[in-house]
Amino acid sequence: MPNPINGARQWLNKVRPYTMAELVADGIVHAVGIAVALAAGSVLLVFAAVQTAPEAVPELSLYVGSLLAVLGISLAFNLWPDSVMKRWLARFDQAAIFLFIAGTYTPFLALLGETPAANLMMTLVWGAALVGIALKLIVPQRFGRLAIVLYLAIGWSGVFVFQSLATVLPATTLWLIVAGGIAYSAGIIFHLWDRLKFQNVLWHIFVVAGASLHLFATLDCMVFSRL
Repeated sequence: MPNPINGARQWLNKVRPYTMAELVADGIVHAVGIAVALAAGSVLLVFAAVQTAPEAVPELSLYVGSLLAVLGISLAFNLWPDSVMKRWLARFDQAAIFLFIAGTYTPFLALLGETPAANLMMTLVWGAALVGIALKLIVPQRFGRLAIVLYLAIGWSGVFVFQSLATVLPATTLWLIVAGGIAYSAGIIFHLWDRLKFQNVLWHIFVVAGASLHLFATLDCMVFSRL
């Protein structure tokens, strides 16, 4: 009978086990990300609800919820010991990335209103994300590198409505969005460089940096620029 732990290792394709120092550092990076998400996300939702953008609270709640979900699931997956449970956490970890990308887009696209471009973009982003979620939950062992391409494609698809967003977003918000996208994209180098020591930690530092930049972009356009 096959060993489920060995099966998990084969599917996750981890070249080497992470050292205790790497696991501790990775946990700290995730904890910092979750703390920032909770603090800044709470400020965003409270100020938006009571003063600056009450009409956007549903979209903002979806966004903050997807941010906390992707960081929380990633923390659990990366620190969980090799087991069948880790294999299931891997499914949700990879699927949550698609949810988070679509969740991040939602508040910004909602600002464009019921325009054809905004509706089309919202449909494409969520459609692609749902396809990605289904693939990662149903056949997670397939389309590994293709999923990275899909992450990037959805993430940078905003260039098609960049001019429209530029008409409704402050310049600071736009620069923060672009900087966050660059941080995510640069981090993929370390995600793929799996023989480098602390590569997983470096990858997650870029993820937390990108997520923080986008969170502050959302704060800028939904709260700071409206006070």
